[in-house]
Amino acid sequence: MSDLIEQIANARGIANEYIDASGQQVYISRENKIACLQALGYNVEDENELAKQFNAQQDAAYKLGAEPVAVVFENKNLELFLKLTDEEAQAGTLNFELTLEDGSKSNGEFQVKLDTKNYERDVEGVHYAVYQAVSSVLLPLGYHSITVKTAKNRDIKDIRVICCPTACYKPESIRNGKKVWGPSVQLYTLKSEKNWGVGDFGDLADLIKKLAANGAGFIGINPIHAAYPSNPESASPYSPSSRRWLNLVYINVENVPEFADSEQAKSFVSSAETQSKLKELRATEYVNYAEVMKLKMKALQMIFEDSLELLQDKRRSRTKLFNQFCEEGGEALKQMATYDALMQYFYEEKHQNAWGWPVWEQEYQDANSEAVKAWQKEHVDDVLFYMYLQFIADEQLAAANAAAVKGGMDVGIYRDLAVGVSGGSEEIWANGNLYCVKASVGAPPDPLGPLGQNWGLPPMDPQKVLDNKYQPFIDLFRSNMRHCGSLRIDHAMSLLRLWWVPPAQSAKQGAYVYYRVHDLVGILALESHRNKCLIIGEDLGTVPNEMKSILRDSGIHSYKIFFWEKAQDGGFISPKDYVEQAMSALSTHDMPTIEGWWSHADLQLGKQLGLYNDDNVRDIGNARLSDQQRILDSLHWHKVISDNVSRDAHHCPMTEELRNGLQMHMCLGSCALFSTQIEDWLGMQKPVNVPGTSDEYPNWRRKLSANIDEIFANEKITSLLAKMTEARESVSKK
Repeated sequence: MSDLIEQIANARGIANEYIDASGQQVYISRENKIACLQALGYNVEDENELAKQFNAQQDAAYKLGAEPVAVVFENKNLELFLKLTDEEAQAGTLNFELTLEDGSKSNGEFQVKLDTKNYERDVEGVHYAVYQAVSSVLLPLGYHSITVKTAKNRDIKDIRVICCPTACYKPESIRNGKKVWGPSVQLYTLKSEKNWGVGDFGDLADLIKKLAANGAGFIGINPIHAAYPSNPESASPYSPSSRRWLNLVYINVENVPEFADSEQAKSFVSSAETQSKLKELRATEYVNYAEVMKLKMKALQMIFEDSLELLQDKRRSRTKLFNQFCEEGGEALKQMATYDALMQYFYEEKHQNAWGWPVWEQEYQDANSEAVKAWQKEHVDDVLFYMYLQFIADEQLAAANAAAVKGGMDVGIYRDLAVGVSGGSEEIWANGNLYCVKASVGAPPDPLGPLGQNWGLPPMDPQKVLDNKYQPFIDLFRSNMRHCGSLRIDHAMSLLRLWWVPPAQSAKQGAYVYYRVHDLVGILALESHRNKCLIIGEDLGTVPNEMKSILRDSGIHSYKIFFWEKAQDGGFISPKDYVEQAMSALSTHDMPTIEGWWSHADLQLGKQLGLYNDDNVRDIGNARLSDQQRILDSLHWHKVISDNVSRDAHHCPMTEELRNGLQMHMCLGSCALFSTQIEDWLGMQKPVNVPGTSDEYPNWRRKLSANIDEIFANEKITSLLAKMTEARESVSKK
């Protein structure tokens, strides 16, 4: 049994060991491997059944003759690995028919390299082995298909062959060495006199116009993936319902074109009651998602009802745009809309706590069930309503992106692709066979999380990804490169491996499961070129050397956080010595603001929330004081702050000059991109998110302390932005 477990674990990409955060080698226990295999659907309780199950999978793979998909790279001869009989291989050549992405067809010939014979297996009395087959054909970039004909007239059909560039896209100005800055913004935190209590796509467009006028080259936003309109308090951008579609909370109701013609919507919005409620929602320190969505959905439903007849008039250009969007969205859009409509139905009509498909009635737990299909037919307009809302959200994001292009931003909007979806998500409901719902993604123990981390996000099964010819990743990359100039891949190590945590187990008892990183990075590069989208890989934490090389060689920008970039002597590395192919930052959404970090307010908050005890606060605080002293030494040495700022960390409160000096220090660095945060322009102390908490702290809700107009009317802030632009330009010329 032990040998069989190891054999299957190796075949399914489960790691034997890894290097932890302290540089020590850690071996994955047999028990943890068994738990992962169980999550993958293997019957680990019965050795005979386990052997039958694995052998059946292997036999089927050999009889197919090839994996369903192969990734090749530009300017390289076409090569495939084929599972051939001895007779087929000995023929030496194999004919194939190639269908290019544009539909054109041609014929070619593979040469079988007999000296590459490997991985032999007998299946139903037939002996197979794996051989490398090569051709002189150079494929164009894109998604193609090949059918191979063997000597025995056995067709190995419809192998998808994806030809990819070797590196990701970069805008010409970035390729030529231009250095730019821009803020990373949590969109929901934006305040304005026009929004409904949460930052929206209209605010984003307005902010972009002002940023472009003040020298910004990009604006980063949190994941704007679809959430749960009927369960709006489930608000984490990193636990979405679907990563292919958009969060409807960001729709600006009054910017919807049909709003102007909806008398009931205009009457509702202009009423004294609604205006009073909107004023109240704008004034709150934290986003009230439930009340915001209640108002927005009521108004949007009115707009839709008044516009339904017009939206079905095929003579209108507006209808053609909507129909085109629905046609391009296809079944995936319909499933997303059905999921949201069903959830609303269960909440409002059946008065159920329908937070996700796992608690729905059994017959509705599969997107492809007869019950779901029947419900869709009975509720056509309800489904169409949510398709319409996705159309509106997409349109408003496109308008914000157009503002970035018009403003001359070198990069423009950069979007953020979350590492996964929550267990009750639409993405799993509609693609259940793709995900291992009996496991969760997380992280192994490290100094910041000695017990490990469990993020509650079911992982994709690597084999199912292959069986689907990488289409799930293609769809993810493509949809998240829509209406933007850059894409940040959250936890970029997920392209290589993910830490799987089995159900009812601690995060310590997980195991790394590997994915085909070269294939995924190749597809990412292909889509980045097609969408003219620069790629940023969030590579913080423990990053294998292999992954560092892959990111560098494939043109993916690394992520450099100032407070973590230290030399061996404990001092802080000068930003001038950072690599060019990177985005640098002082802080992230998972970290304290500059003000909070410097004042140690985050430690006191952590103590209040039960994350730290007195000893933790003392020890971390003492270590931080040492870091603060080294930071002051560095800033003074680089002359980005004056002697008005103390040289002694024990007697140096955070001041505007110190806060701005830190940002200027980063602007003079060598990274292509520098990401600042509006919170740090404003001197805010409270974080937007405290990792390790859920209900203990109002994560993903804290707003900015000033609205957009107030920020850019502040001469101290616009002066800082001008100096940042000047600093970046000075570095670009070197």
